[in-house]
Amino acid sequence: MFTGSFVALVTPFRDSRIDEQAFADLIEMHVAAGTDGIIPCGTTGESATLSFEDHQHLIRLAVKLTGKRMKVIAGTGSNSTAEAIFLSRAAEKDGADGCLVVTPYYNKPTQNGLIQYFREVAESVSIPIVAYNVPGRTGVNILPKTLVEMARSPNICAIKEASGDLVQMSEIAALMGPDFSILSGDDMLLLPGLAIGARGVISVVANLLPAETKALITAYQARDTDAALKLHRKMFPVMKAMFMETNPIPVKAAMGLLGWIHPEIRSPLTELEPDNLMSLKKVLRDYGLKV
Repeated sequence: MFTGSFVALVTPFRDSRIDEQAFADLIEMHVAAGTDGIIPCGTTGESATLSFEDHQHLIRLAVKLTGKRMKVIAGTGSNSTAEAIFLSRAAEKDGADGCLVVTPYYNKPTQNGLIQYFREVAESVSIPIVAYNVPGRTGVNILPKTLVEMARSPNICAIKEASGDLVQMSEIAALMGPDFSILSGDDMLLLPGLAIGARGVISVVANLLPAETKALITAYQARDTDAALKLHRKMFPVMKAMFMETNPIPVKAAMGLLGWIHPEIRSPLTELEPDNLMSLKKVLRDYGLKV
């Protein structure tokens, strides 16, 4: 079961190429912070603009650099079932611990289409599958009853639930039971998500605050709800700032301001707007980060 703090890791670029040293440095930071796992090639990793070669190279590199010190869940979803199968098989071959498979975007399949897509991908590999539900970006929502049917494939064992709907998350928790792992896909809903049955998070803000994200989950799991709430309130302005523009524009800008990566982002995404950059600097400074 996947539980704890997982980071949707950015892909650092320099001069249009993957910055492998920066990528390695980020992984070491997460190992030191106690992050439970990384997700290379997810939405925050700009998977939509990675070539197949870059995609596979990043997953291989992530597996090599982590050295089994934490989990690697490779982003392998696509709007093409055949492409999702290809990427998932490649991730399994390269040693990933699991695959994060997003719902097909743009196509807008029916609920039966979602069941068929996930079943075909799941049956193509033997490693665990984390379904990724983010209707705001894909245009399609995995309904709770659909998830029940999907999970008849035994390696579909978790969901990154990013619908923003706590009622839906509650329904999933009630239907799926304790052996199925719900991971919050929204940092701002992590704490309430834990309260209704989530086992952790796949986080954007953990790119900036890995130790704090882990500490919030650890505190809640230890039933220290006061400490978890205190961390939530402290982190909340940074969480919110990560979505002042389309993810991953703000988080890469923030990491650039902190000197951790070159804040290069691939078209059609663009650099953070000047007014938002000033607001972001203030949020980071108010938190205590050295800009």
